[in-house]
Amino acid sequence: MRIGINGSDKLVRPDLTQIMTDVQASEAEGFSSYWLAQTALIDATAVLALAGAKSSTIALGTAVVPTWERHPHALAGQALTAQAACGGRFTLGIGLSHRPVVEGMLRMKWDRPVRHMLDYLDVLQPLLSDGKVSHQGDVWSFMGSGGRPTHEPPKVMLAALGEQMLRLAGRRTDGTILWCVGPTTIEQQILPVISAAAERAEREEPSIVCSLPVWVTDDIVPAKNFVSIAFKDYAALPSYRAMLDIEGVQGIESIALIGSEQQVADGLGRIAESGATDFTGVVMGANPDELARARTALATYSD
Repeated sequence: MRIGINGSDKLVRPDLTQIMTDVQASEAEGFSSYWLAQTALIDATAVLALAGAKSSTIALGTAVVPTWERHPHALAGQALTAQAACGGRFTLGIGLSHRPVVEGMLRMKWDRPVRHMLDYLDVLQPLLSDGKVSHQGDVWSFMGSGGRPTHEPPKVMLAALGEQMLRLAGRRTDGTILWCVGPTTIEQQILPVISAAAERAEREEPSIVCSLPVWVTDDIVPAKNFVSIAFKDYAALPSYRAMLDIEGVQGIESIALIGSEQQVADGLGRIAESGATDFTGVVMGANPDELARARTALATYSD
């Protein structure tokens, strides 16, 4: 199982210099990948394109870009630009977001999410691979072509949790990017469905990227309490709630990797055994020492 960093915690108070430094440090520490979510008022694909020029080996990806907010033609241009800037190391992770966000914040209608994603991929993927598409869909459409900054399309991954989206991810994309998902759920829900779909479509075994908070500390109880409060909203979202219910836990603090270096290593081992191909840690800590310990625990893990 490959180990990477999810730097999305840096987006609470986004600072480009800080993120560039973190990407470079992650590469120097031997991490395989660095991921950013699309949140707040900073563009993840643009940031990773900039990071591509300041790194040389680490894979860079979005985890994830919500599809409701931008047309697939616009995102194809951004993704190809990032892929060119990264020298072929960019992965485009996309996802539906959630009904409360789409309807409450965007003031858009949450309707036929699977059809939405099918149309999205029908426009996005031909533009990435061929630079042209002719698709008249129910939700998304585009007819046209254009010059590309690279002819090497980035990998596309889908944030998929339910069976319909997992089957779509398996037969159409390079894998799935997970959040709020523990090893039991990967083993029982994620891996069987996405792998079977990929096999039926005669595609390569899909990647399964698991991302969770990682906190190495001698004071486990306050750390878990903090994670419980910080991520409580996720546990209330229906799609994540369903995954936590499969895991048999109430909140993300119960599946986050919190404790000693050995406890974190044991947790990583369980995730690897469940079928995850990658783990990306959201590094947390109450002080610089705990942050450093968490990064070291991740960097030194070997399955």
